[in-house]
Amino acid sequence: MKKLFSLLAVLCLVFVLAACSGSEKTEKKDEGKKGNSDEEKTEQVTISYSNWSVGTEEEMNLERLLIQQFQRDYPNIKVEIKEITGDWNEQLAVAASANNMPDVFALTNMPLGLANDWLLDITVMAENDPDFQNVPQIVRQSTEFNNQIVAVPHSQSMLGYFVNKDLFNQANIDYPTMDSSVEEFAQAIRDITNISEGKIGTQDAGSIPDWYPAAVNPDLGWYTYNDGSYQLDSKEFIAGVKFATELVTNGYAYAYLTDEQKANFSGEDGTQVWFAGDMGVKWDGSWAVGGFTENADFDFDFIGLPGGKVAITNDLLGISKTTNHPEEAFLFAKYMSYGKEGFMKRMEIAAENGMVVSGLPINTDQEILDEYFAQAPVPGIRKAYERIDEAILEPFKTVPGYIQSKWEAPTGVSVGEHDNATIGQLMDAILNGQLKIEDYADQLNKLANDKYAEAMAELQ
Repeated sequence: MKKLFSLLAVLCLVFVLAACSGSEKTEKKDEGKKGNSDEEKTEQVTISYSNWSVGTEEEMNLERLLIQQFQRDYPNIKVEIKEITGDWNEQLAVAASANNMPDVFALTNMPLGLANDWLLDITVMAENDPDFQNVPQIVRQSTEFNNQIVAVPHSQSMLGYFVNKDLFNQANIDYPTMDSSVEEFAQAIRDITNISEGKIGTQDAGSIPDWYPAAVNPDLGWYTYNDGSYQLDSKEFIAGVKFATELVTNGYAYAYLTDEQKANFSGEDGTQVWFAGDMGVKWDGSWAVGGFTENADFDFDFIGLPGGKVAITNDLLGISKTTNHPEEAFLFAKYMSYGKEGFMKRMEIAAENGMVVSGLPINTDQEILDEYFAQAPVPGIRKAYERIDEAILEPFKTVPGYIQSKWEAPTGVSVGEHDNATIGQLMDAILNGQLKIEDYADQLNKLANDKYAEAMAELQ
């Protein structure tokens, strides 16, 4: 019996040791699995990026410097710049057909990306991103289609007028401001113009029919477009066209002067006349601030649009539907655009290298705004930005069929050498006083809305 108990004791000890050994092996195996999981989280990935703003490697502009900084901040993500030459959209289409789309890419317009099925639905990632909640609603709308977020807002700018304050002060005329009415703005342009002395009110008048309707009626947008329809037959649009026609035909806009009249001015084009200090107001984008600050020897400011309105435009980034790394692609796109981390680094890099951040902040975080406007040399830019929640959106990159509705659709109207003038050609003839807007407003409105409807139908 003693021998039997001894044998049983030995066997029990063997089983216990075996169990301990098995448990140890299991723990080591589990630790190995955990280690592999951590490795997966920091797995090296490569994403590709195409944007016309990156310039060349030799230039090493702000965009490329920021890309380098992103890779330092996120060392597990390598960014490969894919340069595109030639027609942007054609080359993207070629890349898509070869299943070689960049993971992140600049969009000339969102409807084109949708029509070609290039764009990843990023709704969940964007809505769960705290930084995206600091993007103004009007800007967020520009990234949506059918209640899905399909683009990232990038490189924001404001459109409007710059005013030469010195020119008006020297003439003892009140210069227009952001709070001037449309009538006061128009009168200032008339009053400052003196062709024989080489002084002109403005450079061009072509943008007036775009912004005028929204400046006098809050229910209308850019080129009257709002909530899926145009109102080109409205009294506001007709009044805007007639105002522009008055400036053109009565010699208040430099671009339309005769060669004999232009001989009174210093410079060979409108931009040179502006920098010579002889133009009252000039239409441009906020991206021009750097060049104006460097080259203008007079006191100027940004006044946006008459009636206190602000117009904004955004470049857009798309994330490819075929990307293998959607989260990393979204993180990178955010860093390069509206993300607080990336924009703060953008301003830091610019300051260190004597560069200018040309794009306005898309993120309204107060720390971003304080830092940005501490560096901004034009006070009117900040005043305009404070009204961004009431801004009107320039729809070129976002509204389906806009190019057709605004410029390219044939009208069936014979104008000069054009037997079947496009909308753009017809509008030029109207602005030059050859035709009257009242005779064509209904036709233009129907045509613009038809082209919008056709483009929408193609995307459904």
